[in-house]
Amino acid sequence: MAPGWRAAVPLCVLYLSRLILSTEYFSSLTLFNNELHKQGCSSLSDWEEVASDCESSILQLEDPDCEEGSNPPCESVFSLNAEKILNQAKLFIEQKKIPFPVDNHNTNEELAIGYVLIGNGLYDEAIKHFSLLLQGDPELVSAIYGRGIAYGKKSLQDIKNADLALYELNRVITLEPNWPEVYEQRAEILSPLGRISEALADLTKAIQLQPSARLYRHRGTLLFISEDYVAAMEDFQQSLELKKNQPIAMLYKGLTFFHRGMLKEAIETFKEALKLKSDFVDAYKSLGQAYRELGDFESAMESFQKALMLNQNHIQSLQLRGMMLYHHGSLQEAIGNFKRCLQLEPYNEVCQYMKGLSHVAMGQFYEGIKAQTKVMLNDPLLGQKASSEYLKVKYLREYSRYLHSHLDIPVAEYNVDQDLPGNFKNHWAKNLPFLIEDYEEQPGLQPHIKDVLPQNFDSYSSEVQKLICTADHLGALMQYDTPGFLPNRRIHRAMGLATLEVMQAMHRTWSNSKVRVNGKTRQMQWRDMFDIAVKWRRIADPDQPVLWLDQMPARTLSRGFNNHINLIRGQIINIRYLAYFDNILDFIKDRILVYHRAYNPRGLLEVHQALENVNKVEDLLPIMKQFNSKTRDGFTVNSKVPSMKDPGKEYDGFTITITGDRVGNMLFSVETQTTEERTQQYQSEIESIYKDLTAKGKALMLSTELGDADAVCNLILSLVYYFCNLMPLSRGSSVVAYSVVMGALMSSGKEVMGRIPKGKVKLV
Repeated sequence: MAPGWRAAVPLCVLYLSRLILSTEYFSSLTLFNNELHKQGCSSLSDWEEVASDCESSILQLEDPDCEEGSNPPCESVFSLNAEKILNQAKLFIEQKKIPFPVDNHNTNEELAIGYVLIGNGLYDEAIKHFSLLLQGDPELVSAIYGRGIAYGKKSLQDIKNADLALYELNRVITLEPNWPEVYEQRAEILSPLGRISEALADLTKAIQLQPSARLYRHRGTLLFISEDYVAAMEDFQQSLELKKNQPIAMLYKGLTFFHRGMLKEAIETFKEALKLKSDFVDAYKSLGQAYRELGDFESAMESFQKALMLNQNHIQSLQLRGMMLYHHGSLQEAIGNFKRCLQLEPYNEVCQYMKGLSHVAMGQFYEGIKAQTKVMLNDPLLGQKASSEYLKVKYLREYSRYLHSHLDIPVAEYNVDQDLPGNFKNHWAKNLPFLIEDYEEQPGLQPHIKDVLPQNFDSYSSEVQKLICTADHLGALMQYDTPGFLPNRRIHRAMGLATLEVMQAMHRTWSNSKVRVNGKTRQMQWRDMFDIAVKWRRIADPDQPVLWLDQMPARTLSRGFNNHINLIRGQIINIRYLAYFDNILDFIKDRILVYHRAYNPRGLLEVHQALENVNKVEDLLPIMKQFNSKTRDGFTVNSKVPSMKDPGKEYDGFTITITGDRVGNMLFSVETQTTEERTQQYQSEIESIYKDLTAKGKALMLSTELGDADAVCNLILSLVYYFCNLMPLSRGSSVVAYSVVMGALMSSGKEVMGRIPKGKVKLV
C-alpha cells in the first residue's frame, strides 16, 4: 500500500468487486473528494444604508464655495473657520431648514449656527451654543430641539446622553405636539435602547401628522426588526407608493417575504429592486440567498456571481456562496470562498468555522482543526452574546479529533454511539453550550496518522469508477423535488454508497452469511442494517450529530427527546412542508371529530358544520374554544400507529401542536417524543418484522415465485414505516430510512427507478 493512503475499507467496495479486494484500498472520505459537481439574509449594517436613500435632512449641509470634483478639494468639516460656519448658517436660513424658526433674524442665525455645528459632528460645541441661547430664552423650542438632537447623536458613543436627549425632545413635544419630525427624532433615540414599542408609537404619531415615504420606511424597518413582517411589508409598500424610486425600500420589502418563507414573492421583489438600481450588490446577494433557500443552485450561483462581479470584496456574498457550495457538496470551491472571506475579514467566525468544517469533511484534519481552534480562541467580550459558531465549534473539534484518531480503522470496526461520552452526545444533539462536567478531551492530532490524500477520479480502477457513478445515480433518486431542499451531491454519493452496502449486507444475510459490525462478525440485526446508512450519513457531513437516541444517557431518554418541525412560527412559514398543510388540516379535522364523537356526541353535528368552513389552520383554535371549554391558548392532536405484531394495539405517532388564533401569533408544529417506553414499543415491532423479513428473504433466495418477492417488499416497507414513526436518530432519519428501503429492495431483486414525486417529502 502506498504511503499516505488510508487503510479503512468501505464494506460496499469490498463486496462489489473481488478485484478491488486484492488490489485497492480507500478511505471512505476519498470517495467524496473528487469531481463532486447563512443566517440571515442581511446584517444590521445593511440597515445603515437606508440613510443613503433618505430625503434631504435638515442636517445635510452644503458648502456654497465648494463644488464637487473641485481642485483643490473641499476642506474637511473639522477645519471649518468661523466665516465658513457663518456662511453655512446663512445658507441654512435661506433654504428654510431651521426647525421652529422665530421672527427675529439674529436669533434664527444663532440657531442655524447650532445646527451647522451638529451637521459637522461638533456635538459638544452645539450643546454649549444652544445652552447659551436657552439662558436668554428657556422656552426657545428650536434650541431645545437642537440640543436634544445633539445629545441624541452623542448617545451613539455614550448611552448616558440618551436620557438627556429624551428629556429635551419630551419638552419639545409638550410645547409643540404637532411636529412629526420631533416624534421621528425621539423614535431614533428609543429604538437603539430596545424600546421598540415606544419608537413605533412615535413613528405612528408622526405618520398621522404628516405621512411620508421616509416615515413609512423607518417604521417598516422597526417592524422588520420586531419580526412583524406582515406589517413591515405593508409599510414598505406604502413608502414605495409615495416615492417609487427607492431600491432599498424595495429590497427590504423583499426581505419581509423572505423571512416569511414566501421565497417566490421575495425573488420577484428583489428583481424589482434591481430594476431600480442595476448595480445593487445587496439585492443580488439577497436574490442568491432566496434561490438557495428555494433549492435552485444554478440561479443562486448566478446571483452571487453578479454580486461579486460588482464588488469582489463583498464579504456576505462570499460567505453565503461558500456555505451554499458546502451544502451542495462542492467542498473545494467552498474553501476558496471562505479563504477569500478571511483575507478580507480575518476574524469572521462564520467563514473560519465553515473553512474548518470543509477541511475536516475532506479528511484534511490538520487545516480543519487549526481553523476550529481559531474560532475557539475568539472568546466573546463580557456581556456579548456568543455566536452559534463559537458554541458549536468545541463539539466539532472534539468529533474531528475522534475521526482523525480512527482514520486508519475501517468504519465497521468502531462505533461512534458507544465511543463518545453520553453527556457529550446529549449536549451536541440538543445544541447546548459545551458545559460538560469531568469531560476528557479526545486525543490530539497524531503525527503518524496522515490526512486523506485527494484522489482524481481517473486514478480509480474501472470497477471503483462504476461503483461511484452507480452511487451518484442512486443518491440522486433521493432528492426532493420541492421548494426548500438544495441538492447536495455529497449526500447523494454517501447515501448511494449506503444503498449499495445495505443491498450487499442483506444479500449476505439472506444467504446465511455473517457481516462485520462494530468490530464483531455476526448475523446482521435490524439496527446493523440501518447503522450502515447512519455511518455513511455521518461521513457526508461531520457538522451534524447523527446519533441513535436510545444510546443517549438513561436520564435523558427518560425525560424524552423531541424531534421538532415548525410548520408555522409567528409569521414564518416553512416552505418545505407547505404542500402538506391541507393534508394535515384534514387530519386535524378528522381527529377533532373522533374526539367529539366519543365525548360530545350530541354536539357532533354542530362541530362538523363548523369545521366545514375552516380552510386555514389559524381558524381552528376559535372552533376548539367554542366547543371545548378546556381549550384556551392552544391544543394538540396525536396520531396513532397500529401494531402489526399485536393487532388492535396502537402506538403514539406524532403530535401536532397549534397555539394562537391569528397570523403573527401562532405556532403550528409537528413533533415526535422519543421516550424509553415508546422506543421499546417500536423496537419490539421492528424486531418482529425484521425476523419475518429475514426468514422470507432467505426463502426468496431459493424461490422463483413473484409473490414471495412482493411479500418481502411489503415487509421492507413496513419495517421502514415503523422506523420513520419512531424517528430514532437525532438527525437524518428520513434519508437513512430511504437508503435502507432502496438497498433492501435491490436485495430482493427489485429496484427503485423513479425519483420522489414532485412536491413530496418523506413524511410519515
